[in-house]
Amino acid sequence: MKNITHHNLRVRSVFGVIFFACFYFLPLMTMAQNVDLFKQQDEQDKKDAKETTDIVTSTFKTTRIVNSQSIENTGAGILDVKISHRFGLVNTGAYNFYGLDQATMRLGLDYGISNRLEVGIGRSTYNKEFDGFYKFRILRQSTGRAAMPISLSLSSDAVWRTIKDQPTAYAINSSDHFNFTNQLIIARKFGDYFSIQFVPTMVHYNIVPTKATPNDLYSVGTGFRIRLSKRVNFTGEYYYQVTKFQGTYDAMSLGFDIETGGHVFQFFFTNSTGINESSFITQTNSQWGNGGIHLGFNISRVFTVVKHNH
Repeated sequence: MKNITHHNLRVRSVFGVIFFACFYFLPLMTMAQNVDLFKQQDEQDKKDAKETTDIVTSTFKTTRIVNSQSIENTGAGILDVKISHRFGLVNTGAYNFYGLDQATMRLGLDYGISNRLEVGIGRSTYNKEFDGFYKFRILRQSTGRAAMPISLSLSSDAVWRTIKDQPTAYAINSSDHFNFTNQLIIARKFGDYFSIQFVPTMVHYNIVPTKATPNDLYSVGTGFRIRLSKRVNFTGEYYYQVTKFQGTYDAMSLGFDIETGGHVFQFFFTNSTGINESSFITQTNSQWGNGGIHLGFNISRVFTVVKHNH
């Protein structure tokens, strides 16, 4: 009887140890298995992300930062109507109501031929200029399988100046009223809150003021966007002139982009009177330091002309 009792105790002890081991180690094994499953899922998600390509969008909120072309294009089949307005110089004083009595304007129509190609035309009151341009997206910033660290675009525009010429000792041909701008736009978006671009630029004039002035003028532009809220961005641009006309200064603008429904409203200060590329880059004749700045705004309103199936 005593042997049977000891045997039962040993059996109970063995079962107790087994039960304790199962109770203690089984959750740890299950937890380890879950961790392995989560790790495998994360690795699979990373693998899937590498097998797809995601295009980075909204580097800037519209196709122009202030005056300068941005890396953005008007979408395929979309017509973008732009109204650009610059008041007079702030330092003209109270008599001109600090520039509000004067104004320079441009009306522009930009259209997206495709998601990579945009064309546009415009008319400015500054020197009564007509302009036309195209912008082609060469590279698009992306992540994943075909990762690309930057966006790259080529932009070219032509300007026809129609203001009457002053009397000169030499004949001026109609072709002398044209000038051309070529730009390479290099941009990158860093997360949702900051974007930057660099713009090597060449402006060609068919006629220049003096023989000592080169027909080809070179500059380097830069622009940025800082997101302040879902609908408001702080923006700026600056163009450093490598070669320039005598008496001109580098163009600089600072402002805000405000998204309101179907359009983008841009409010800013700039020292440039001209609005198209050749005018604001090479013909800016006032400075920020002495109040030589203009209050201005741009309004961009888009319309769908042709619907594209994506």
